[in-house]
Amino acid sequence: MTIDLSADPIALTAALVDIPSVSLDEKAITDVVERALREQTTGFEVVRHGNVVLARTDRGLPTRVILAGHLDTVPIADNVPSRFDKDADGQELLYGCGTVDMKSGDAVFLHLAATIAEPVHDLTLIFYDGEEIAAQHNGLGHIERDLPEWLEGDLAILGEPSGGWVEAGCQGTLRARLATTGVRAHSARSWMGDNAIHRLAPVLQRLAAYQPRRVDIDGCLYREGLSATSMFAGVAGNVIPDAAEMELNFRFAPDRDIDQAIGHVREVFDGIDATIDLVDAAPGALPGLTAPAAADLIASVNGHGGGGVRAKYGWTDVSRFAARGIPAVNFGPGDPNLAHKRDEHLPTAQITAVATMLRNYLSGKA
Repeated sequence: MTIDLSADPIALTAALVDIPSVSLDEKAITDVVERALREQTTGFEVVRHGNVVLARTDRGLPTRVILAGHLDTVPIADNVPSRFDKDADGQELLYGCGTVDMKSGDAVFLHLAATIAEPVHDLTLIFYDGEEIAAQHNGLGHIERDLPEWLEGDLAILGEPSGGWVEAGCQGTLRARLATTGVRAHSARSWMGDNAIHRLAPVLQRLAAYQPRRVDIDGCLYREGLSATSMFAGVAGNVIPDAAEMELNFRFAPDRDIDQAIGHVREVFDGIDATIDLVDAAPGALPGLTAPAAADLIASVNGHGGGGVRAKYGWTDVSRFAARGIPAVNFGPGDPNLAHKRDEHLPTAQITAVATMLRNYLSGKA
């Protein structure tokens, strides 16, 4: 199969959607993208690393912009191949697995690579695998480990769905396990035991009363959240349990690092007879919008009908770039609330709008 990078990015999105690429099964789409970049672009060095395709120019320009997008999707739910439809207002919609997350963003990047003759920035394109599953499979992480020089630049733009808004930075996330212990006993003689589940009561009370921070960074409002996401306890229907566990998820603003975040969680439950262990964590990403390349992007997007700037809720791979001191934003077509849904879809006009805004920025048009 071949794709036409010079075609309308709407048609290119549909073509990418029609190539199934569920996580860990990305070889077919990676082959197609690699061949298209080699045959239909000029001035790019193209490298294949596993199921990651890298391409970059070296024009000696003063700045470098990275365009990065993952090629994998969540499992297909009877939503491939793609299809077009219209809503009640006559607006054209494109349905299919990956339309939002994030083959429309990939299509925009591929189209621009093939059709911008004189960019004002050197460009690096990264199309990678394994984003939708465990971090060990993330192709961008593999590049960070094996070919880190490909991640150097003045600004990174991830084509994650943002509805045409520039979503800056991202929240950090951690999971912690809070455990209580008691004494096991027969439930008919409960006074002889110490119910570990009951010892979670003050934990739940503090969670219910918890007031999360709201933090303004570079004009982006980040909202934190500390939540119980699961509980594990119980031996049998007639036994007082002697152990109980609760898993907590803390989404924290990017002005905290991981140590500060776990310190905050421990502080919230200070004085409660329980142990708290960190399960896993990933740092957030500061928006970095004062950096010149990022400020230019904001000005260009705002000047050409973009939605504006807002904080990114959730974690994305912008964190990898921020950790390297590179400002990074999420900017792509599609409503992130529709990602992974059976009826995943987006207005095709958003694909056109994002492609136009990025073309103006990369071409230096005011």
